[in-house]
Formats: sequence, structure tokens, C-alpha cells
Amino acid sequence: MDTKLIVSASPHLRSEETTAGLMANVIVALTPCVVASAIIFGLRALLVTAVSVVACVAFEWLYCKLMKRANPISDLSAVVTGIILAMNVPVGMPIGELLIGDFAAIIVVKQLFGGIGMNFANPALVGRIVLFVSFAGAMNNWVFPDAAVDQLSSATPLAVADPNKLSLLDLFMGVHGGVLGETCALAIVLGLIYLVVTKTISIAIPAAYVGSMFVFYLIATHSVHAALVAVLSGGLLFGAVFMATDYVTSPFTLKGKLIYGVALGVITFAIRYWGSYTEGVSFALLFMNLWVPYINDMTRQTPYGYVKPAKKEAAGK
Repeated sequence: MDTKLIVSASPHLRSEETTAGLMANVIVALTPCVVASAIIFGLRALLVTAVSVVACVAFEWLYCKLMKRANPISDLSAVVTGIILAMNVPVGMPIGELLIGDFAAIIVVKQLFGGIGMNFANPALVGRIVLFVSFAGAMNNWVFPDAAVDQLSSATPLAVADPNKLSLLDLFMGVHGGVLGETCALAIVLGLIYLVVTKTISIAIPAAYVGSMFVFYLIATHSVHAALVAVLSGGLLFGAVFMATDYVTSPFTLKGKLIYGVALGVITFAIRYWGSYTEGVSFALLFMNLWVPYINDMTRQTPYGYVKPAKKEAAGK
């Protein structure tokens, strides 16, 4: 009896996960940040988030319609970009200016480079940088919660002269000024736990990024309190969880993820500690996004069963 051997193309192990499913998990993980921003800054935070999401989806739909391409809005990636970008602006951000950031994220960074999976950098990240460079006044127009006390009632944590006087509990709960998504560390941690438990992301990048920042500040300041303040301040936690872990712009291998996370920590620490810019997360992420292809090449996994040519020759002798 004749038999036929049918060999399917790689990959031979396939996952049941879909892009829409993964993006839905990210949306769920972002929900505590959205809720916390509304509690801390008021209902306008929800308006900013809704406008950003609608704009991102509309820009993607319109571009694909004009270019006669299949419309990808059902994969929810534009929704995620809209939420993340909204969480990167102050509650008082003018809507017209926010739309420019949405346009840069979806059209310039994502669609002009071929759509999802082809972007060279995180779309929401570039959108935030465009807003910061173009509208610095609006991006630094902080609103401070009524519950904020002492130094946190008039300055963001990174702008406070003496970090040792700051309350770690206030920083953790978000009782201070800043952009919508960065203030409440508790909400970010809840999102991180959900993403790790559902295996949407690996803990490697957030752990390497935040851990290296803590170590660098501990060495520089000789103070555990000051190091914890640095970790809980600014956009470090939000960036480490929701932006550094982007599938397209982060390394594939575990070794690559650890290298990527530590490198982010080095650059962010250098900008914050020695530079004139108090934040540094956005520019560190953009810089390292460009290095991801090289990190992937350097940390490429050895194929199963591969033997170096030199060892083959030695075995033959």
C-alpha cells in the first residue's frame, strides 16, 4: 500500500492565542490605571482616554479605507495605543493637541511602516514624544489631587528637592501630580500581575528594568528610601509594564529581554541622574527600540541539535 508523508511548514508548534486576545488582556490590565486616573484627577481623565481611543481607531480605519487595505481595527491594537497614549498625558491636555499625538502614533509610526508588527518603535511612545516636543507647556501642566500634602501638592515627585521627605505610601497610591497613568503604582502593579498570570508578557523586562534602576539609585544615593522614590516616581513603572514589553519592539529571547531591561535602566538612570531632564523613560525606550533587532541577532537561540563545524571536524578525526 502506498503511503504519503506530509510534512507541514514550520512552525510545527502553534499557539491558540490571537492578536485580539492578547490586546484584550492588555486592555483589561490597563483598566485599573484608567479607573485610578478618574478617581485621582476627575472624570475628565475618562474623556481624554475615550477621545484618544476613538481617534486612534478612526485614524486606522480611515487610512486603511483610503489605501484600500484590509481593515485591522478588530485586532484591538489601535484601542491599546489610544489608552496607553492617553495614560501618558496630563488630565488637562487640550483635545486638539492630543489628536496630533494619536495621528503620529497610528499613521506615521504604525501604518506608514506597514501596520501592526512592522513599526520600528512603540506607536504610543512616539506619540508621547511628539506631544512633549511640540507642546511642552501642555505636557507639563500638572494637576495636583486635593489629597496631596506637603511637597507633593506643588511638584511632581521627580521635581522635589529632597526625596527622603516623600511618603512612599503617597507615591504608591498616586497622591501626587503627573500624567494619568503614571501616578498610582498600585494600579500598575495590579495590571502587571494580570499580564504575567495570563502569560501575556514575561516578567523579565519589567523586573530587569525596575530592578536595575533601584540598584543604580541605591549605589548613587546610599539610601533605600531614595531608591524606592526613584522607582515609584515618573513613568518608570508604567513604561516598564505597558511600553517596554511591546511584542514588536522588545527582544524575543530571555537573554535578550534581560539585556534590554538592564540597558533601559542604565539609560534612564543616566538621563535622570546626570541630565537636565528629570524623566528619561520615553527617550530611553525609543533609543532601545532601535537596538532591538541587533539584540535579537546577538541573543539568537542555538537550533536544537546544532554542532559547530570545528567540533564536527574533531569528531571525524
